Amino acid sequence: QVQLVESGGGLVQAGGSLRLSCAASGLTFSSYAMAWFRRAPRKDREFVTAITWNGGNTYYADSVKDRFTVSRDNAKNTMYLQMDNLKPEDTAVYYCAADSRTTADSSRYRYWGQGTQVTVAS
Repeated sequence: QVQLVESGGGLVQAGGSLRLSCAASGLTFSSYAMAWFRRAPRKDREFVTAITWNGGNTYYADSVKDRFTVSRDNAKNTMYLQMDNLKPEDTAVYYCAADSRTTADSSRYRYWGQGTQVTVAS
């Protein structure tokens, strides 16, 4: 049974930082591309970032480029999202996802976590 469990969300002031984690189990983590998506209130789910199976390539939405950094530790079956210079518009539930291919298309991802809330106060 595949499980993806996000953690690290919370309330932060604008300009602050948070680090999200996504712990995976039940799958060969090093064989999967991973991604972060987010869903803000009254908005559709949107792509944030993705990372290839070995961390060799990363992809970012323009809205988070140069502020967010995705990484992974295959020895720990964990992906991370370092979020710096947070803005109120980053407020959303953040989800991690896994699939065999790296893509920004959420419909392609087979496995999903339950999400973690990030709230950025102005």
